[in-house]
Amino acid sequence: MTSSRRGEDSSSFDQSVLADTLGYTFKTPELLRRALTHASATGRGSTADYERLEFLGDRVLGLLVADMLLRRFPEATEGELAKRHAWLVSREALAEVADGLDLGAHLIVARGETNNGLQSNPAVLADACEAVIAALYLDGGLEAARGLISGHWAPLIELARTPPRDPKTALQEWVQARGLALPDYRVLEQEGPDHEPLFTIEVTVAGNNPVTGKGRSKRIAEQEAAEKLLAHLAGGGAAS
Repeated sequence: MTSSRRGEDSSSFDQSVLADTLGYTFKTPELLRRALTHASATGRGSTADYERLEFLGDRVLGLLVADMLLRRFPEATEGELAKRHAWLVSREALAEVADGLDLGAHLIVARGETNNGLQSNPAVLADACEAVIAALYLDGGLEAARGLISGHWAPLIELARTPPRDPKTALQEWVQARGLALPDYRVLEQEGPDHEPLFTIEVTVAGNNPVTGKGRSKRIAEQEAAEKLLAHLAGGGAAS
């Protein structure tokens, strides 16, 4: 595994190993360096980290995945395509791809964060993966981004032979089928710094005790809570 590059400036940034993995050589290496720079390494209010690129990468990924799905499933309904799309652009899918690319070994984080697990945190890896997609797009256009996405998302598309249901959707369908009120999600706690929060969220369904989930985003925490509640419901008893 490549050693981590923590706190380096652009003059010392070596993109060669990751460029080989990506199958793309950047004309502007600064773009890749920024895509791998965590907010902890730049300070509050800075725009030199990957957050702006993450915003763009999310949109590029969404477009190219939608195009792949239309071509791969010509008979699928809009609803089926939407379910597949939601999974393929999720943090879970992004973190899986990032892990395969070994992005964590290339992340630039503050020296004080080197022992806090940032470089293996799924939410951080997912964000960095979106930023790398944006960097590819800005440096080489849609085709550069498509090269990464087609190579690493095509296997994920083939793994899901039927449109997946995320836990929140499955729980909502469960209560609607029984004429119950929709699940109620409530934030119980937010811990950690602004750039790396940890949410604890509670979900309640009528007739069942509340269940909690944790995650680096509200969505991830809600999904975990819904999944745990579904597991209790599948066991035939009220959640505890």
